[in-house]
Amino acid sequence: MSLSTESLQRQFHQLRMAETSKRLPLFLREAEAQSWTYQEFLHELLTYEEKRREEKMIEKHLKWARFPYQKTLEEFDLAEQPSLSQRQLKQLKELSWLEQTFNLIFLGPPGIGKTHLAIGLGLEAIHKGFRVSFISMGELVPLLKTEEYVRKSQLSMKRIRQADLVIIDDLMYMAMDQQEANLFFHLINHLYERSSVILTSNKGPEEWGELIGDQGITTAILDRLLHRSEVVHLNGGSHRIKYRKSLFQAKSAQT
Repeated sequence: MSLSTESLQRQFHQLRMAETSKRLPLFLREAEAQSWTYQEFLHELLTYEEKRREEKMIEKHLKWARFPYQKTLEEFDLAEQPSLSQRQLKQLKELSWLEQTFNLIFLGPPGIGKTHLAIGLGLEAIHKGFRVSFISMGELVPLLKTEEYVRKSQLSMKRIRQADLVIIDDLMYMAMDQQEANLFFHLINHLYERSSVILTSNKGPEEWGELIGDQGITTAILDRLLHRSEVVHLNGGSHRIKYRKSLFQAKSAQT
């Protein structure tokens, strides 16, 4: 029985092994040159297909997450953040909290690395097969208010509700009205014990009531967020100010 490489490629493609289909001619030449056994040949094919599928899934999930930038936990400078130890960072990186649907709340002043830490954990989650969605509070509120009648908002909110980990950045940076508070509560209620949530905020939970306005809604939101959570207080000076770049040289320009 004689089979052409092209016909084998079509069969691989029909079996949804598109990556292997593309690379099949190279595998056949390598198998002949190295005198692979049948088992070795199949192992190389399947390992390659598995690796490429994993890489494509990570690419898809990274696009789906919509991070404003990508910074890993390895880039997080613990020397600049004395309130977080190497052991604590390692525990967070292991993602046992995500597997148990715990929430994380990072509190502290602006510029100390809260968002970097959240994104770093989000990247770790994606590389371990979890779906992640990142959004700032400033972006979330308009989506919630327009979800009922704007298709783009509906799609964005569906992505958020389906995520294993939802990162909400800059929580409570501004006051909410009654409608916004209600909509936010319904989102948190939906995510409760379905997904893990990472929140970053420069205001502690004790201050949220003033910004939400309704004590009953505030209590209901806190009840769900804090039930299974770890609150991490970060401190120190702003990294953005410390490492700011200037348009001017250190010495004054001569006229």
